Amino acid sequence: MRKEIIALTIAGNDSDGSAGMSADLHSFYARQVYGMGLLTAAVAGNTTGIYAQEVMPIPFIQKQFDVLNDDFKIDALKTGMLANKDVIACVAANLHKYDMGKIVLDPVIMTKHGDTLLDDDAYQAFLEQLMPLADIITPNFYEQKKLTGLSLDTKDEIRQGAKKLQEMGAKNVLMKGRHDNSQQSQVTDILLTADGEFHEFTKPFINTDRINGTGDTLSAVIAAELAKGQSIIASVQTAKDFTYEAIAHPIEVGSKYGPINHFAAQQNLK
Repeated sequence: MRKEIIALTIAGNDSDGSAGMSADLHSFYARQVYGMGLLTAAVAGNTTGIYAQEVMPIPFIQKQFDVLNDDFKIDALKTGMLANKDVIACVAANLHKYDMGKIVLDPVIMTKHGDTLLDDDAYQAFLEQLMPLADIITPNFYEQKKLTGLSLDTKDEIRQGAKKLQEMGAKNVLMKGRHDNSQQSQVTDILLTADGEFHEFTKPFINTDRINGTGDTLSAVIAAELAKGQSIIASVQTAKDFTYEAIAHPIEVGSKYGPINHFAAQQNLK
């Protein structure tokens, strides 16, 4: 009997399967690790929008932490939607209490379109309680701007921003490339590793509205690869390749802003 590698997502679930915990579990499966989900919130939505959401009660979130750690050895985890300061405090306390391997922090502070997702109290809790625990943080462009206070108009400024996030506690920082200009030809992510070195990962830009779950998938694949014992650099490279393949082979699901294609990514990356 084979002992499975386990990765955990601590996140909200999108009912249409495109993002959040659903995308994370798709990614874990595709990268051949056993995925577990600790639910923080539930979203009622489809490809046209989000229409309702419920945050899980703190005692229920706590019970999930306890029962999972009573029975399983978790090799790596990633965080997703942590809706308020109480949820953030609960998650942070349990990351101190239990050893669940490498920690991938996907901030979920702002959407890829620049809309704010956390109120001020929750944002401050995120900075103080979660940032110092991250083995790697994976903010999108708008999250980078909020976290650093910089405009990030140049590569030098992006590198400066990465150093600032490292000073705030994250061991490794992945500054995901901006992808909101239909005229751009490529997307470059910049990784600052714990040793102070920079690494760049570039893929062609694909102008598509089938990108739901992109950030979730990238961070989930990083967590899956870290769970296997891969290095930060190798994990980010695999995640970048996987996410690109998932975007490059669109599927028709829903009527508007559809999900990326985990099937194609799984088939094209062995």
